[in-house]
Amino acid sequence: MKSWIKAVIAAAVLSAPLVSFAQSSASVSRAEVRGELVQLEKAGYAPVAEDASYPAKLQAAETRVADMRIAQAQAEGYGSSAGAASQSGRASKPVVDPHGVFFGQ
Repeated sequence: MKSWIKAVIAAAVLSAPLVSFAQSSASVSRAEVRGELVQLEKAGYAPVAEDASYPAKLQAAETRVADMRIAQAQAEGYGSSAGAASQSGRASKPVVDPHGVFFGQ
């Protein structure tokens, strides 16, 4: 009996890495990566091998690229307006049972 339990545990442990390496997204081509790098360089990012502020500079360049894409999309007139946000209705109030859960028990 103990050997059967050990075999089940061993099978579960050995099969776990197979599931964890599954990728749900499609792979990116070399040309797409190169195009993204060109856009980042146009936004002011300069890739240097020994740069201590690498993450901050890359994130700033990515933000500038995203801003340029939003501005381009707004200029073309596609998509929804970025400034149009509204809410309607009223705040919901929790329903409180005055008798409690166990009323009548």
